[in-house]
Parts: sequence; C-alpha cells; structure tokens
Amino acid sequence: MVNNDDLRVFAMAARKASFAAAAAELGMSPAYVSKRIGILEETLGVKLFHRTTRRVVITEDGERIYARAQAILDNLDQLFDEVAEQRSTPRGQLRISSSFGFGRNVVAPAIARLAERHPALQVRFEVFDRVVDIVEEGFDLDVRVGDEIAPDLIARKLKSNHRVLCASPAYVDKHGAPKHLQDLSSHNCLAIKERDLPFGVWRLRGPAGDETVKVTGSLSTNHGEIALQWAIEGAGIVLRSLWDAQAHIDAGRLVQLLPDYRQDANVWAVYPQRLGGSAKVRVCVEFLAEYLST
Repeated sequence: MVNNDDLRVFAMAARKASFAAAAAELGMSPAYVSKRIGILEETLGVKLFHRTTRRVVITEDGERIYARAQAILDNLDQLFDEVAEQRSTPRGQLRISSSFGFGRNVVAPAIARLAERHPALQVRFEVFDRVVDIVEEGFDLDVRVGDEIAPDLIARKLKSNHRVLCASPAYVDKHGAPKHLQDLSSHNCLAIKERDLPFGVWRLRGPAGDETVKVTGSLSTNHGEIALQWAIEGAGIVLRSLWDAQAHIDAGRLVQLLPDYRQDANVWAVYPQRLGGSAKVRVCVEFLAEYLST
C-alpha cells in the first residue's frame, strides 16, 4: 500500500527539485526524505528521480506519477475540508504567501489573529519579492497587492488601494515639485523592483487616462519599505501604496505629488481553482476581508 505521507514528501521534492529543499519545507532531514522516496520507489516499482551529488531530476515515470499523486492529495485535502466544514472547524496545514512589506506589516498580524481564532489550523506563511506561482509552488493562498491576476486563478478583492507619488518636504524645497507626469524623468526617483511593479517604468492613471513615464535615480531597491524610508529622508520621489504611505503623509513626513495621478493596486486574496471549495481557504479569506475592513 502507498503511504499518503510518502506521496506528500515526493510531491514536495518534485516541486522543489531538491531533497534538501523539500526537507526544509517539511521540517524533516534530507536523509529521511531520501528514505521515504526510496520506499515509495520500491512500493511502486519505478525510479522517481535521477540522483547526482548536486541535484535530483524527476524521471519520466516520476512526472507521470507526480500528476497522479497531486490529484490524490488534492482529493484527500478536499475530503478533509468537507469533513471540517461539517464540523465548522477548519483544520490542517494552510500555506500562505505575500510580499515583503505588506506581508510583514499587515498580513502577518492578521494571520496571528486567524491562528488564535482557529487553533486547528497550522499556518505556514512566506514572503517574497516576486509574484508567486501558487499552483507550481504549492501555496493555498497568496495575499497580493496589485491587479494583475492570471485568469486561471480565483481572486477575491479584500481592500481597495492605490499607489501615489510622494516625497519629503525637504526634497520638494530643494528640487521643486513636478507639475506634469513627464517632469518625473528629470527628478531623482526611487525605483522599486517589487513583485508586479515594472522596474523603472511607472504607469499611472490621470485626467487623460493611462500614462507611462520612464524614471531614473541614484538609488533603487527590491524592497518597498527601504525606498519609502529613503523618500522620508529626502533622497527622491517614490511611488508607494496608500496603506504604507498614508500615515507618513498625514504626519507631514511626506507630501503627495501630482495628486491627480494614481496607480490602482488593490489587495486581493488569490488561490487556485482546485481550492475553490476549500473550507480552510474560505475561512481564511473571509477572516482577512473582515480584518482589513476595520
């Protein structure tokens, strides 16, 4: 008989293309992962991976079995979800991803509250500076700032949000405020390579519709919080979400520039179609919507 836990170990190793990475993800040792996959290979009578000293590569048989294994695991998860829903108690592991700044400042505190309310859930939360392929990487839910969402995913809007242009009063006093969007090309702008933001190209919506401006500057980063801090210190102009910038604008540490221009960047819960009926995902999404509305 095939052990379902061995299928989970195998599926994670296949996604990560590494026994060590799968072990770290599952909280096991690489030796134990290798042992369980060896047992699964013996049970099935096929070789699942080509192993070298540096990496593992899934075999053709492994690719075929991975697809079947994922379907079996999805069906098991759905079964557990249905039972949990009948008990009104979501349970099991829930893997959630988000971006650096929003994830740390907003999503992480919300998840802590979620775990208090539903102690039968085991939540694994990870943050990235890129858009996560939640299907390929095995996440149940991505909490995303930005409106670019693939059509094969389910998305629920959690909160309205947009990005604004801002700089410190000291920067404006020294360099002046841009009067037109294209004036930004002659200013020191703080470019961010962050998830869905194109690097050095700012697309905003204004009175004449959508416009694009190419910006440059002496400082750039892949972390929005760093760029915001640079802006507060007078280093340049930043394009940042209201959820992050509004408190600094209200306190006078930043001033909004070109207020007729904005970049839509709403907050979404995004999850795979196969989890559309998942009780634990539904409970999490509803909780996040409630949490962010306060």
